[in-house]
Amino acid sequence: MSQLSLQQIVIQYAQQAVIHDISLQIEHGLIGCLLGPSGCGKTTLLRAIAGFEPVAEGKIALGDTVISSPRVHVPPEKRQIGMVFQDYALFPHLTIANNISFGIRHLSKSEQAKRIAQLLELVSLSGYEKRYPHELSGGQQQRIALARALAPKPKLMLLDEPFGSQDVELREMLAREVRDILKQEKTTAILVTHDQHEAFAMADEIGVLKSGRLQQWATPYELYHRPANAFVAEFIGQGVLIKGEVLDNYTVHTALGIVSGELPQGSEPKTPLKVLIRPDDIRLVAKAERKATVIGRVFRGAQYLYTLQLPDQVTKVLALVPSHQEYDMGETVSLELDMQHLVLVP
Repeated sequence: MSQLSLQQIVIQYAQQAVIHDISLQIEHGLIGCLLGPSGCGKTTLLRAIAGFEPVAEGKIALGDTVISSPRVHVPPEKRQIGMVFQDYALFPHLTIANNISFGIRHLSKSEQAKRIAQLLELVSLSGYEKRYPHELSGGQQQRIALARALAPKPKLMLLDEPFGSQDVELREMLAREVRDILKQEKTTAILVTHDQHEAFAMADEIGVLKSGRLQQWATPYELYHRPANAFVAEFIGQGVLIKGEVLDNYTVHTALGIVSGELPQGSEPKTPLKVLIRPDDIRLVAKAERKATVIGRVFRGAQYLYTLQLPDQVTKVLALVPSHQEYDMGETVSLELDMQHLVLVP
């Protein structure tokens, strides 16, 4: 039995569907993620799971209990679901201990104290019981917000853009920390984010959404190496789709020359396709038959990300190379393909 199951969910605003026929399952103890650009419907779907949005069609089940359908609506406070928000939502007038104990006040004082100590140790903030939220850093407040949500031992944890207010370097570190904490508590969770680095750092499975439709539900590795369509291919990781034409069962002709690999079923000769070229598929070398012109570069410390224009003057690709390989704008470079996975989309 899945810990969370969504079956053919439709959500409407003013008779207009904003979530279209979404189905997915998350097993106990796994961390899922709803990933996509702003306005794709990921937060709306999370709010429906929490109980803040009704469903027009389909059903949402937690374990073997239906919590949402057109005929069933379990109130949010009775769903045994915890939530962590981007702004933490800590009570500024309460100590850290009282913030954490807010959802477990039905327990005895000794049981509350034991759970508070356990969670503070879990989030590496032992001894912070008597402090107030304003005395903590943003990262520490985020961990306290997580501890408070974990205190009642919810069946499911929902995290809505929880690292959005943090700087880029801190986001990935916090994502890994929160993942470790959730795994230690064996808590099933769903993260909502537009940042794929957060998603990759934290989630076991990721659903990519576009315009209220689920494009693919898969592991991070599968999304990167086996995207279901052109949108997922371009949204996940950096890459460029270039035109190709099937030559035979294993080869495709492109502006980069011949590329080889397993082709989709039914790929007849002369069938037009698009080939996904990732920045790490290209190596810049001293001498090679393939040439390109540098038309853009971004310094990233250990690496340069180059934008290259191919001789057809139309096709552009990206190359990620060590920063000691420095090339000037307008310079002609030699390149080789090092493609471990051939990703093709119609």
